[in-house]
Amino acid sequence: MAPARDFYEVLGVPRQATQEEIQRAYRRLARQNHPDVNRDPAAEERFKEIGEAYDVLSDPETRRRYDAHGPQFRQMPEDVDTDRWARAGAGRAPGGGWGPGGWSSQGAPGAGAPPGGWFRRGAEAVDLEDLLGGIFGGRTGRSGWTPPVRGADQETDVELTVEEAYHGGRRSVAVTGPGGPRTFEVTIPPGVTHGQRIRLAGQGGRGEHGAPPGDLYLVVRLRPHPRYRLEGRNVVVPLPLSPWEAALGATVAVPSPGGEARVKVPPGTSSGRRLRLAGRGMPNPRGTPGDLLAEVKVVVPATLSQRERQRFRELAEESTFDPRRQS
Repeated sequence: MAPARDFYEVLGVPRQATQEEIQRAYRRLARQNHPDVNRDPAAEERFKEIGEAYDVLSDPETRRRYDAHGPQFRQMPEDVDTDRWARAGAGRAPGGGWGPGGWSSQGAPGAGAPPGGWFRRGAEAVDLEDLLGGIFGGRTGRSGWTPPVRGADQETDVELTVEEAYHGGRRSVAVTGPGGPRTFEVTIPPGVTHGQRIRLAGQGGRGEHGAPPGDLYLVVRLRPHPRYRLEGRNVVVPLPLSPWEAALGATVAVPSPGGEARVKVPPGTSSGRRLRLAGRGMPNPRGTPGDLLAEVKVVVPATLSQRERQRFRELAEESTFDPRRQS
């Protein structure tokens, strides 16, 4: 048999914890591990372990003996004050017995326990209804309580163009659920990105037994764009250049979701180079906006006039440039 865990460790409190700290820790852990709340098969054992730890540490005399003797404290002689237990009336089931784990769910007024039963038999009795009523709302279930169930969260896609995502604004969204179709007028914040979720609090599935509804999440899906490509909040846009613009440099217009911008092309720019316009990408309400990345593509005329052809021949004869020998 594995050795018993330290009771302070079970409750997650230091050895110098006050009685108030011990009680707060116990209440929190008992709520989390109560079999009506936690369906984990191991929760019931943890629940009993937590109750035993609190039963010992909540009583100053028993805690003193535990601190002095450790797990063997029960084997040490003690002075039993039976009147004190009788006065406490904690945990006594009808007929003078104890319920499982030190509490009785069958107690009744005048029988040593309140309607919900006492949860333990330590120096300070804890009313089960007081402990769990905030979770279960006072409704009966398999151990006397039925927990309210919060409504399920729901998701639906909302499809946007890059321009709509850039500028934001009002949008009508239709949602089909168990209760039938619903339509919402929602505000799309500027700069939303693909896959981002927009939360509509309380617009999800209905709760049960008085519990609140869940939330509705709009999942942003951006339509493919014929011109723009998004990399996070950066907007990549192709920038076609003529051979002479790429060779000599130029200042050219480039489109962006926020309107036309102008980019300076350095002399000697080749295809594939990216020219960055900082902050001209997708907005970011909570931080730095993305950048506009103009991706250069040098384009040669498909047809040449006689004069243009002659000029290219002259350039070919004059120039020593060989792109296949460039490192």
